[in-house]
Amino acid sequence: MGMLRLNYQYRIYPDAEQAITLCDWLETSRRVYNYALRQIKDWSNSRKCPIDRCSIVSEYVIPPDEPYPSEYKQNAELAKAKKTNPRLKAVPAQNLQCTIKQLHKGFDFMRERGFGYPRFKKPGKLRSTLFPQFKTSPLDAQNNVIKLPKLGKVTINLHRPIPDGFKIKNVRVIKKADHWYCNICIQCDVNVPSVGFHGHAIGVDLGLDYLVATSDSLQVKRPRFKVKAERKLKLLQRRLNRKQKGSANYRKAQLKVARLHRTVAAQRRDHHYKLAHQLLAECDSIFFEDIDFRTMAKGMLGKHTLDAGLGELRQITKTVALKLGKFFDTVDHRGTSQECPDCGVTVKKTLADRIHRCDNCCSVKPRDVASAQVICNRGIAKHQTLPVEHRELETA
Repeated sequence: MGMLRLNYQYRIYPDAEQAITLCDWLETSRRVYNYALRQIKDWSNSRKCPIDRCSIVSEYVIPPDEPYPSEYKQNAELAKAKKTNPRLKAVPAQNLQCTIKQLHKGFDFMRERGFGYPRFKKPGKLRSTLFPQFKTSPLDAQNNVIKLPKLGKVTINLHRPIPDGFKIKNVRVIKKADHWYCNICIQCDVNVPSVGFHGHAIGVDLGLDYLVATSDSLQVKRPRFKVKAERKLKLLQRRLNRKQKGSANYRKAQLKVARLHRTVAAQRRDHHYKLAHQLLAECDSIFFEDIDFRTMAKGMLGKHTLDAGLGELRQITKTVALKLGKFFDTVDHRGTSQECPDCGVTVKKTLADRIHRCDNCCSVKPRDVASAQVICNRGIAKHQTLPVEHRELETA
């Protein structure tokens, strides 16, 4: 028996007292996170030099037989501290344990990549808390409330019901500016058949001029949500910079900046979901490049790359394809813009060349469409050896 997990996000409306309690929990979780990180850093620093030559002034001298502060050890210390610290006792125990677990996952991820040491979190930077398990369903669909441990009943906007057969695995409460949300993870014991390559296939080339160009000649301009909001964002950030840090006016100005960022992110995400449905409505199989967009975001066009949300669009398309029973896959991104999709000859281009012109087969088409057709060719060749048929669509 397989396992299917889905995440549904809902808006919740805690009252004033519940909102204050949640903010206190987030601040306590942040302090626990920083304390646990400091323990690990001190232990690591004490092992970097011989014990007889460590600086007593610059770092703690920890006994050589002191074990590494593992997740199990820190959770045990947390349980002891909760008996004497009323602030720790006010937060559900499992929420704080999940905070420590999150820290150690960060260290595991760092060891896999070889870089990315976990950092201390400033006030306001830890914005979510996890309720990891429930014996019974916390949702009351009739009264539109969700019951959370030590918090009570919170009003929730159940804009879509939980599907039959699914059980609530965990709930994560998230703060975005002055709005509260909860991500409900639902689980069902069911076998989900894998979707194989079938039907009409398209390739998708992602870019900054045209957000999407497909092998069927569909081109969609990038909406530029953040660029359009930059003037207002610049004004709000300038006002924020003039406020005294930590004051009430500083927090108000900070909230206005956070609201604008939340609006831009919501606009981008909504556009990506609609675009993903539009793309998948025209095909049965879809192929993207396997490019790492984080590398693009570090270049001179980093601001526009992050504004476009290319990686988010690819991930959303993958999720929507799974729900619609469509096939999704990625192909090698190297040389897709330098290859002719019709004859396979290499046609060198600079970034300024926006039209593909092949002297070998006299093919002339937009550069992005040609790249998308190369992606489609590679995707089909990866799964079968059938010729590619491209349908002409209007440019959006």
